[in-house]
Amino acid sequence: MEEKQITEKESLQLISEMIANSHKRLENSNGYPFLVWGYISVGVSLLIYFLFFKFQDSRIHYLWFLIPILGWSFMSLKKSGKKERPYSKTLITTMISNIWIVTGIATLLTAVGAFLVDIPVLQIIVLLLAMGVTLTGTAIKYPLIIILGLVGMLWPIALFMVNGIEQILVFAAIFLIMMIIPGHILRYKNHKTHV
Repeated sequence: MEEKQITEKESLQLISEMIANSHKRLENSNGYPFLVWGYISVGVSLLIYFLFFKFQDSRIHYLWFLIPILGWSFMSLKKSGKKERPYSKTLITTMISNIWIVTGIATLLTAVGAFLVDIPVLQIIVLLLAMGVTLTGTAIKYPLIIILGLVGMLWPIALFMVNGIEQILVFAAIFLIMMIIPGHILRYKNHKTHV
């Protein structure tokens, strides 16, 4: 079978369509992944803050592992539940999936490592996830997501300026800005275009 050669114009058109498809897919998901991971991260952060504040027991930090457990559970429920409109898997959607797989693995390894070695775990996790947000926005050419991801990359500096348990409150605020706000904007934009 002979491969069809495409022109430069056709190639650029194909790339533009792939980006538009990925952009639309993110909008059509109503920002669900951003909202799930954002709300779970904020909720677990606040739970840990209040429990640690009340009991002063360092074992409470094991509750951080609720974030991946709950996040993956909710994302699995979404996949097994209502089916989205069919989309072809493009290079860009595959790239975004791979970005989040690598980011998730790096984040989980960092969290596990924090129990073994004294590292600035919240700062590293924020930086890793902010890079994931920024790369996602860059891949689909979505300026707001790029900007909020970049803002997220600046926040680890603020975490170094805050001492003790209050860092957890800053961590929660970062996820509000970096994940929940873009998720609601995507949700609003999707509902607005379908009304």
